[in-house]
Amino acid sequence: MITSKDNAKLKLVRALQRKQERDATGLFACEGEDLCDAALAAGIEPVELLVAGESVETELLAAVSTLPHPARAIGVFRRADLPRGERDVCLALWHLADPGNVGTLIRSADAFGAAVALSDGCADPLGQKALRASAGAIFRVPLVGWDATPWRRVALDARGEDALRDVDLSPPVTLVLGAERKGLPDDVLAGCDVVASIPMPGEAESLNVAAAGAIALYELARRSS
Repeated sequence: MITSKDNAKLKLVRALQRKQERDATGLFACEGEDLCDAALAAGIEPVELLVAGESVETELLAAVSTLPHPARAIGVFRRADLPRGERDVCLALWHLADPGNVGTLIRSADAFGAAVALSDGCADPLGQKALRASAGAIFRVPLVGWDATPWRRVALDARGEDALRDVDLSPPVTLVLGAERKGLPDDVLAGCDVVASIPMPGEAESLNVAAAGAIALYELARRSS
């Protein structure tokens, strides 16, 4: 039982709240029983598993938690143990700085059997906000490099002349999405085979990028069913 706030395991959990530390160690911490259970269900064992009242005093674990209601369990995992490999559908995310959107899109990718590619400038998918938004999907979805999908690329952009419903989405295919405010830059659009838009009969000027990604994945899955 851990009874000191200066315990090395608690210090590690605190340190892993910083991206620099996560990058340096190749480790990340997950807060909450649901996330830890999702890792175990995926066959990914923790480096450390701290459980309030069992392996660590409840107050000490609460002190290192970032949640409004402190987690009862915190697990430390290796980045290298996360899923690898290709899938024939991929979401490629360009400069998505909002960790909630990154995590939500990883969750959508999990629902539709896709991989996720992250460009430089994206929020860290292993930060707490992204991990919580992924709802455990981080342990099931392969994360690949930006250039690791040489397939046909379909960009989703409000400037697209082709409606998504009219675009060929036959796998293997990569769906490219940019940040809601800035969208995709011209050089990224130029590297895509098609630029498609999602028609919106309502009055909203744009969709949240996580919503757009889910719509595109559903459209692809609908055609394949």
